[in-house]
Amino acid sequence: MCATYIRCAAERHLGRESMGTLMQATLPACREELLARYAGSVQTVYLDPPFNTGKRFEMKVRIGEKGYRTGAPSMSLPAYDDRWPDRDAYLSMMRETLTLARDLLKKEGTIFLHIDCRMHAHMRLLMDEVFGESNFLNEIIWSYQSGGRARTYFPRKHDVILFYAKSRSYYFNIKAVPIARSEARSNHMKRSVDEDGRVYRSIISAGKEYRYYDDEPAYPGDVWDDVSHLQQKDPQRTGYDTQKPVRLLERIISCSTQEGDLVCDLFSGSGTTAVAAANLGRRFLCVDQSPLAIAVAGKRLSQTTNGRPMGVCYDVEAPCGEDDCFVEAEVFPAITSYTVHLMNYDSVEAREAGITGLDAVDQWSAGFVQGDMYRSCVASVRTVGTPALCSTMEMPVCAGEPCIMIVDIWGNRRFYLPKRRY
Repeated sequence: MCATYIRCAAERHLGRESMGTLMQATLPACREELLARYAGSVQTVYLDPPFNTGKRFEMKVRIGEKGYRTGAPSMSLPAYDDRWPDRDAYLSMMRETLTLARDLLKKEGTIFLHIDCRMHAHMRLLMDEVFGESNFLNEIIWSYQSGGRARTYFPRKHDVILFYAKSRSYYFNIKAVPIARSEARSNHMKRSVDEDGRVYRSIISAGKEYRYYDDEPAYPGDVWDDVSHLQQKDPQRTGYDTQKPVRLLERIISCSTQEGDLVCDLFSGSGTTAVAAANLGRRFLCVDQSPLAIAVAGKRLSQTTNGRPMGVCYDVEAPCGEDDCFVEAEVFPAITSYTVHLMNYDSVEAREAGITGLDAVDQWSAGFVQGDMYRSCVASVRTVGTPALCSTMEMPVCAGEPCIMIVDIWGNRRFYLPKRRY
C-alpha cells in the first residue's frame, strides 16, 4: 500500500476554466519565464514587498484536526526573511522587481506599490526612475488604528501605496469603488430636502450652488481610513505575518481593472491578491518564493469555492519536497470512477516535530498525472469549518495515471502514485 513518489513540474485542475496561476519561484531568477508568458498582458500589478525591516516573519499553523479547537497549540514556521546586507542590496532587488513589473504591464496598465515609512522616500524616487515622474498618479495613505502606542514619537499608523501608470492612456474607474457618505465630511454644508423628498447637502461657490444627495455614492480620496487593518480574531486571518485585508485589495483591483483582466502580485505572501481577484472575476498571476505561501494561497482559494478545486494553475520552480516520506495510499478502480484512500503520511519534518499520521497533512487531492503535469479532480482541505480531512474520495476515470498530491503543514507539495487494489 506504499505510494510511489514522482516529480511533477506543474499542477492544474480538471473541469474548470483557469482563474489564474500560483507560481513558486524566486525573483529575479524567474524573470525570463514570466516575460515569455506574460509580457505586456497584465492590467494591474500590486506589490507588497518586504519593507527592509531587518526582521524574520513567521506564520502560525494548526496541527491536525485538534489544532482547530479553541486554545489548541500552534506551530510557528518561517514565512519570509526581510534581512538585507545593506540598503543598496534591498534597492537593487526592488529596481529589478519594478522593471519586471513594468515590462509585464499593458500600455493601459497601472501599478500599486505598498510600502511604509522606512523605504517610502527611496521607493518614490525609484518609481519615478522606472515608470517616469509624469506617470505618478497618487500617494495613497492607508490609515489604521491597530498596533502599539509609541511614547517617544507620534504613533506610526499608516502605510503608503504609490500609484503609477505605465503610460498616459491608463485605465482607471473611480465609480467602481463607491463609499458611504460621511456625516463628518458634510457638516459644513447646508442640509435641505428637495421637491421630491430627497435629502441633500449644498454649498455655494462663486455664486453657484452645488448639491450632494445623501442617497448618491461618494468616492474615496487619497486617504483611506475606512478599511480596517486585520484584527487578531478576524476570520480572514491565516496566521501569515503582514497579511493585508481582502477589502483593501478589492478596492485597488476594482478601480484599475475590468472583469477578466489579469492582476499580478510578485510578492503574493498569503494570497490576498489572488482571493480578491477571484472574488471580482479577474484572473491572477501570483508569485512567491516560499512553498508555504503558495500552500496558504491555494488553501484560501479553495475556500472561496466551498472546498471544491477551482481553476488554479500551480507552477513550481522545482518539485517541492523530496522522496524522504512514507505514504500509504491505495486506489480502487471501477468502470466509471476511482475510490482513493489516504491512510498514512510520515516525513523527516513530521518526525522532528513529533507529529504522527495525517496530522502533518494540511491538504490533499486526487487526480491524474500526464507526463510531468498533475491534474486534480477532487480535494480535501482542513479549514475552521471542516478541520477533519476526508481520507477517502471518489473521482471519475480520466486519461492518465491515478495520482495523489499532498501538501503538508510546512507547505511542501508532493505527488505520489497510489497502490492499485483490484
